Amino acid sequence: MIRNVFRLLKRKSADAVPAPSAHVPPGEVVYAIGDIHGRADLLAEVADLIAADVAASPDLKATTVLLGDYVDRGPASAQVIETLSRRQFPTEIVPLRGNHEQVMLDFLSDPDVLDQWGSFGAIETIASYGMDARLVTRDSDYSQIRDAFALCVPASHVAFLSSLPHFHVIGDYFFCHAGVRPGIPLHLQAEEDLIWIREPFLNSDERFEKMIVHGHTPQGRAEFLHNRINIDTRAYQSGRLTCLRLEEGDARLLTPAV
Repeated sequence: MIRNVFRLLKRKSADAVPAPSAHVPPGEVVYAIGDIHGRADLLAEVADLIAADVAASPDLKATTVLLGDYVDRGPASAQVIETLSRRQFPTEIVPLRGNHEQVMLDFLSDPDVLDQWGSFGAIETIASYGMDARLVTRDSDYSQIRDAFALCVPASHVAFLSSLPHFHVIGDYFFCHAGVRPGIPLHLQAEEDLIWIREPFLNSDERFEKMIVHGHTPQGRAEFLHNRINIDTRAYQSGRLTCLRLEEGDARLLTPAV
């Protein structure tokens, strides 16, 4: 059961509260993948792990929820988007929107967004689409950079990013990129909070209507708390892209066989 899993994974602190029972529907298995940030290589490795796991349980309906932040920081944002937009994956996928995708879309509409985007990943993403990132400086003409970038990004990528939902629900789990605002029903959460919030969500002891599975705030290892599970393990830097496996009342990390 999920309590035993939490003990095995070593709680974040000695006084961490064991999670309440949370389930996905019988006959289903759900995989959740944390922030990818341009690491197409790690996404391919996780896809292989999921494919092997699915093959071992062929009777289960399998779904993979990706928690957003596919672009920026790592070297292969364009490749990640190409893979996901073509649905090249071993299971049905539900890709969610992260704040980095939102800022990329905002830049395509408003060149001045480059001031913000440039501080957390624009250079790597622009380079992944074949542009010379050395041209991007504070003295650059942002409109020219936006126009050149827009010519490099396939229309299918823009359509894919524009279509991404902000959350997804399966059974007792609520999946989103960043988290939720305490005190607000899950169905009334603001889109901005779902992709940007840190506090007051991260320090909240509130038992939400469902278990929140999120990324956005990187940690050295996955966090299993009584009201949320954080699976952002800074893949672009650590080389660890975390995948959570959920089946009925069981939650565990999907890792390579030793």
